[in-house]
Amino acid sequence: MDTSKPSSPVVVVTGSTRGLGRGLAAAFIARGCSVVVSGRRQSDAERVAAALGPQALGVACDVTRAAQCEALWQAAVARFGRVDIWINNAGIAAQRKPVWEQTDEEAGEVLDINLTGTLNGARAALRGMRAQGFGRLFNMEGYGSNGMVMAGMAAYGSSKAAVTYLTKSLAVEVKGTPIQVRALSPGMVDTELLRRDYAGDPAAWERAKRAINTLADKVDTVAPWLADQVLASNRNGGRIAWLTTPKIAWRFATARIKPRHIIDAP
Repeated sequence: MDTSKPSSPVVVVTGSTRGLGRGLAAAFIARGCSVVVSGRRQSDAERVAAALGPQALGVACDVTRAAQCEALWQAAVARFGRVDIWINNAGIAAQRKPVWEQTDEEAGEVLDINLTGTLNGARAALRGMRAQGFGRLFNMEGYGSNGMVMAGMAAYGSSKAAVTYLTKSLAVEVKGTPIQVRALSPGMVDTELLRRDYAGDPAAWERAKRAINTLADKVDTVAPWLADQVLASNRNGGRIAWLTTPKIAWRFATARIKPRHIIDAP
């Protein structure tokens, strides 16, 4: 037996130097997995990997560049021998405002990272998984994935709606093979991504606090649950959702009786 290669799952998480991605990386490490941490800067990826321990590898990857996604796969295989799970988590949000007020850079970056980046990661992962004969690919959903619409979220919501279509299409394309493609739906998580939505508009942030406190969760709550579900996943298609419709209804129904304080103190 080749003891130099891990017997536990090998997981690649894009956009994992902070936020939910970092939480997922830590959760997989805690469950005995080998994890490839990635972000746009090599120094950040290495710093986070070092903090996670010897079973973590840090590799820079700009997901908007297809060649870098391919290189990320190759780096994972070179270190660990294979990739069992690939999670397309990298994503950004722009400040919440009408689309005509967004700069070309703001709108373009959201679409490039959230949609093109997910497509690039999926193509690299599926090529590798087809070659090795197995694997599980998960794409991260977000606001807009379920068809909901909100003012100021045109670019972000469109990107996530497209990711949902992409995930469903890929699940059809791998049907009948030993590869799974599924969506991850974390719900509302208190991260820099969420807070960036309201950057520059403190009044909107104050108005949104009640709903956010009701619906949002901390990374340390959501990431371990998602990691467990990903590791247990045994079918192709569909989504793994943390914030389900019944859970949303229950939280609003009990909000006055038992208020939640996720983003502020009581």
